[in-house]
Amino acid sequence: MNRKQKLELTWIGKENRPKLEPRILLEDPERSYHASLRVSQGDHFDNRLIFGDNLLALKALEQEFAGKVKCIYIDPPYNTGSAFEHYDDGLEHSVWMGMMRDRIVLLRRLLSEDGSIWITIDDTEVHYLKVMCDELFGRENFVASVVWEKADSPRNSARQFSTDHDYVLVYSKTPSWLPRRLPRTEEANAIYSNPDHDPRGAWLPGDPYANKPYSKGQYSIAGPTGRVFTPPPGRYWRISEERLRELDADGRIWWGPKGDARPSIKRYLTDVSELVVRTLWTKEEVGSNRTSKNEMRALFPAESTFDTPKPERLLERVLRIATDPGDFVLDSFAGSGTTGAVAHKMGRRWIMVELGEHIHTHIIPRMRKVVNGDDPGGITKAVGWKGGGGFRYFRLAPSLLQKDRWGQLVINPEFNGAMLAEAMCKLEGFTYAPSDTVYWQHGRSTESDYIYVTTQHLGPDQLAQLSDEVGDNRTLLVLCAAFRGDDTRYPNLTVKKIPKQVLSRCEWGRDDYSLNVQNLPAAGTEPADAAPERGPARRRNTQPSLFGAEGGE
Repeated sequence: MNRKQKLELTWIGKENRPKLEPRILLEDPERSYHASLRVSQGDHFDNRLIFGDNLLALKALEQEFAGKVKCIYIDPPYNTGSAFEHYDDGLEHSVWMGMMRDRIVLLRRLLSEDGSIWITIDDTEVHYLKVMCDELFGRENFVASVVWEKADSPRNSARQFSTDHDYVLVYSKTPSWLPRRLPRTEEANAIYSNPDHDPRGAWLPGDPYANKPYSKGQYSIAGPTGRVFTPPPGRYWRISEERLRELDADGRIWWGPKGDARPSIKRYLTDVSELVVRTLWTKEEVGSNRTSKNEMRALFPAESTFDTPKPERLLERVLRIATDPGDFVLDSFAGSGTTGAVAHKMGRRWIMVELGEHIHTHIIPRMRKVVNGDDPGGITKAVGWKGGGGFRYFRLAPSLLQKDRWGQLVINPEFNGAMLAEAMCKLEGFTYAPSDTVYWQHGRSTESDYIYVTTQHLGPDQLAQLSDEVGDNRTLLVLCAAFRGDDTRYPNLTVKKIPKQVLSRCEWGRDDYSLNVQNLPAAGTEPADAAPERGPARRRNTQPSLFGAEGGE
């Protein structure tokens, strides 16, 4: 066998990769919102709330935010099977894996070199997802599988086991990533005491023995009562006899209340650092599903809550470990908006993406309350949140190209000149930066390389004029409807026709990459190994899509 094999997880359709169109984002000022006053110097107004398919939105963000996002938290649909009971199991898992893979590939590109991604998932897909993420991030970048205690009590209706927990898979961009430690808690400090009234304060008795051999670790020493102590078989003193006597003379050794106990080295509360992050997160520490539902009821008392929102304290812990104030946080399955609410209160900048209509009915009202300081629940009191900042609302632009009545791809008539220029800049890898004074400078890729987009037909005289204005030390990519003349006469110009230049680049006209279960074939109507239909899916409010309206948060 000549082909080199590798260990990998395979599924139906793994080789299929969508050719995503890098859409532009259109702001709706009526839905953008900010505080009337600056509350603090740490207020952020460049947060982004994006309405649209999250795969297309991630592609739209790639050019501007690649390598800039410090922390990604996603709570994707758990694929519990409840929506798929009439469909082939292998098809179901394959579609779910394909959808997750496509999104995680883009999410990884957005992560900064010192960034991390946190994925909440249950045990239906966690092990498949773990193997897939090992392949995408590299096993060396797996950080931890955190267990979150989500349930307050057992479910007596459970047929087999009552599930008490979910998982949070944590991956870093590079192996050098280190988590920030957590602030000490009253519970952690409570184990320290001061029975001998040591002026240095509360302390904890430390084990004097070590398992590893130590050349100066084999000796006997007598305590205050004359009782002699030696290490147990196979163990050694942690410090030399000389050092132990020095500490004892300084009052740093504890021999028990009667002076006849084995020596313990005092560890003072004033000397210990913040808490190391552990992988078991209890409901008392970060809240449960019930906690989050109560938070949602407080925000929207007259409405039914989301099925599985996440408590604000859970997100607070994630962001405290993974970010600093001012860092960018991204959630592409925004759901009820918890990630943005917590990030905002903690002084982080955030980006949220949501396809469901609840972006308008729940997320915007919620974030307005946060901005106004009218959200007293969640972590508000713990972090001292008083309001401030704001956010900008965007929607995905329509596809740049659409088919005319003869089935030919043409420029979408909804695009005006500015939209067309911005879209072509993104497609060609230029930064959209239109000049106020130079008509042909719509964007740039370097300090001397520019792009000009026009729907005009350019003739030899116009090309010559452009070449003269660009000059010898600059270059210009010209994208036009058509041109006449020999463009090779102008070494500083590259002339291309649109839309011909980009026809084969993307899947044009596809607005929804979410998985709507009503588009799947019923079991028995199609061979089990057939790929699912991946054409455009029409959104319906009565049937939330699996990868558009987020199913976890």
